[in-house]
Amino acid sequence: MLAARAGNATVRYGAAMDRDDVEPVARWQQMFADFAATTATRAPLYARIAAGIAEDAELAGLLGLAPPTQRQPVLLFACVHALLLGDPDDELAAWYPNLTPTPLDADPLPAFRRCCRRHREALTALLGTRSTQTNEIGRCALFLPAFGLLAAEAGPLAHVDVGASAGLNLLLPRYAYRYEPGGDVGGPSPVVLTCGTRGDVPVPAAIPPISVAVGVDRAPVPVTDEDATRWLEACVWPDQRDRFERLRAALAMARRLAAAGEHDVRRGDAVDDTPAIVREVADRGHPVVTNSWVLNYFTTEARVAYVGMLEQLGRERDLSWVYAESPAQVPGLPLPVDDPHTEITVLSVVRWRARRRRVDHLATCHPHGYWLHWARKSADADA
Repeated sequence: MLAARAGNATVRYGAAMDRDDVEPVARWQQMFADFAATTATRAPLYARIAAGIAEDAELAGLLGLAPPTQRQPVLLFACVHALLLGDPDDELAAWYPNLTPTPLDADPLPAFRRCCRRHREALTALLGTRSTQTNEIGRCALFLPAFGLLAAEAGPLAHVDVGASAGLNLLLPRYAYRYEPGGDVGGPSPVVLTCGTRGDVPVPAAIPPISVAVGVDRAPVPVTDEDATRWLEACVWPDQRDRFERLRAALAMARRLAAAGEHDVRRGDAVDDTPAIVREVADRGHPVVTNSWVLNYFTTEARVAYVGMLEQLGRERDLSWVYAESPAQVPGLPLPVDDPHTEITVLSVVRWRARRRRVDHLATCHPHGYWLHWARKSADADA
């Protein structure tokens, strides 16, 4: 693919990659292009750019500026997106649907290449220091039916979101929801989350009572930090304008709450610090721990320790754990589904009541909350 042009193609960027290094990066770009053009049809711009990068050693070699564990196509795209958010007059912005109302349809690769060259110094710094990070508020539309079930059982809830990022999922009761079919819940709100449903989804008639909400993250994103929140925006794919706009609206809500001292996201370790937070909030409501596409970033040892920590908490008090994760990415989850190797995101709730554990697989779902297919299955086990 790149035999004629590989060499030290990235010398101009300050970090050379030889052909053996560039070839796998190019293959990853082509795989991403194929994925984005078929499975992820909401990313046509990145599909076109990735296909071009796969044939261009200079651009493929840019990921040599990133640490080996971060050399993924989406990191390069996020870094360039961040540059455009800081410089919306750059010519490349004319191809980005979230940055212009009438994006160009011509080949974006030449402008992408010129942008990388023009912002060489800033791009080098971003690639060397950043990792992709999201705070996908669409997952609140997945959590809401589970919260409705738990509130009907246990009364007001005390929400603890683990891996909270900027803590935007803590704003679950402040968003409005549109389930199709299922009806509207909550609002009015500047953030409206739409979710297609299949099966007997128990859409609550109203937002369930949540008395307190606390987030914990090893590196929380401060919502008042413009650079930090711009990076969150940059990690959203530009074709998905709705996700980009609702993220910005949610960040504005979080900033107002933070200024009033009402947005509680704490720096801490998922295993070491979650128990104290759960014990703290349990006096104000039934504790519900959540995580969504977080556990795939844990090491195997940390994931085992996390599940063990929740088991121990469940022996101390009634507790619920709601998660939206991919079983194939996080082996070892308590999960009564037919295929534990599925890549599809599953929504499950684990309940500990009187020291006894029950696991309910509630649904399969879109990782960003665009659809929810209800298919409840249960399994009991002694904790």
